[in-house]
Amino acid sequence: MTAKPIWPYALGAAALVALQALVLHSFGQPFLAASGRILLWVNDPFSPDTSQQLADWYSFSHLIHGFIFFWLLKLVAPRLPLPTRLLIAMSIEIGWEFTENSPAVIQHYRQQAIAAGYVGDSILNSVMDTVMMSSGFLFASRVRARVVIALALVFEIFTACMIRDNLTLNVLGLVAPPIPAIHDWQAGARPQLGH
Repeated sequence: MTAKPIWPYALGAAALVALQALVLHSFGQPFLAASGRILLWVNDPFSPDTSQQLADWYSFSHLIHGFIFFWLLKLVAPRLPLPTRLLIAMSIEIGWEFTENSPAVIQHYRQQAIAAGYVGDSILNSVMDTVMMSSGFLFASRVRARVVIALALVFEIFTACMIRDNLTLNVLGLVAPPIPAIHDWQAGARPQLGH
């Protein structure tokens, strides 16, 4: 049995990313950060460059998305070729990027202490979020499940310690009523002005 050529999958992935950029542009999201700079990493979670550059603390969450999508799709569609499952995972991630950058969700995020200044993602950052998810997906396809689970836990604990936010807290903030203890803890991370 000969392997199917990879180019149709690559073309599908490129089409999905192009659609992502076009839809986000129609939402009014900028291609680049307002600063006009392109940075590899943004360390300050309160910087206006967060969610605007190639990578930031939330990139870890998108890697975990890839881990989750790999295992869910392996469970529900084990016979589909890996590249097809990756395209499905990309479609889910891009659908999330559309939702995350909708006015209602941006406003919802802005009510959380950690994301008070959130204005949505730049198109560059959003596309890189999809790249991070795809990287996590492919990593999970090559590595034992226990390693992937351990790495996801390390990412969650590490980002919680570093910026008082992570994928779990992000999901809680979206689906659950506000939890005052979490809000107060996250608010304590914000730099105090005038000192």
